This record gives sequence, C-alpha cells and structure tokens, in this order.
Amino acid sequence: MTRKRIAAVAAAVALAGACSEQAAPPSSATQTREAAPASKRQEMKVRIVADNRSWVATLEDSAASRDFLALLPLDVSLSDYHRTEKIADLPKRLSTTGAPEGIEPKAGDFAYYAPWGNLALFYRDFGYSKGLVRLGRIDGDLSTLAAQNSATVRIERANR
Repeated sequence: MTRKRIAAVAAAVALAGACSEQAAPPSSATQTREAAPASKRQEMKVRIVADNRSWVATLEDSAASRDFLALLPLDVSLSDYHRTEKIADLPKRLSTTGAPEGIEPKAGDFAYYAPWGNLALFYRDFGYSKGLVRLGRIDGDLSTLAAQNSATVRIERANR
C-alpha cells in the first residue's frame, strides 16, 4: 500500500511540474520560417485604364481574386448601375470558395457580384449585398469614372 501511495504522489508531482512549465517561445529560426511565406507573397495589384486616366487596385488574397487575375488583361465596357457603381460582364464566373455570404461595399471597393457574374467598381457606399464578393480596393478618386455614364476600360496586372 505504501508503494502505491508513493508512486501516486510521485506521478502527481511529476504531472504538476510538467503542467507548470511554460512552453519556450519559438526560436527566431521558427519565427522566420513561419513568416517567410507571407513575406514572399507579392501584393496582387491591377491597373484600370480609361481614356487618359488610370487607377490601381490592390486585390485581396482570395480564390475569386486569383480567378480574376487569370482573366487579365481584360477590356470591359462599364455601365452605371444605381448611381452607385460601375458594372461590367466578365467572360467567365469566378470562384467564390471561402468568400463570405455577402458584404457591405464602400466607395473604392472592387467587387464581384456572383449571382450575375459581373464586376462592380463602387464609387459610393451601398448597403449589405448578398452574393457580393470583395476582390480588393481601388486607390484614388473615382469621381471622373463616376461622372461617365459608360466607359470602356482595360484592366491589367500592375506589378509585372
């Protein structure tokens, strides 16, 4: 009986000691290995060119954005929709894998409306839209694009 108690106490002491030890912080080599993939990723940027004006959009790292990049370069005809956004048909549907059910777009959002399979460039904020997938954000003032009822634009990779 005494041996069993001693063994039980020894096991409890060993377990308590193991639980109270804090895990060592990761070494700098581990931290570097984990950070390397993100640091090697290049931002995905596209240039939108209309007449003598251009804008750059930074795309999010998503299945839809990668599908969109695969379509470039692309010439599209933008038309105004609801005095809020410019829309254009795309030659094929984009993947929505991993995308949220919808978003509340803000001015400057570069998006894909999955139910219609079209591209949307928002120059005004809008309410939550189910099926809308943010591809990225457009840098700069979109007022000149917003002022046009329709426009033909070329979208191309910006960081090549």
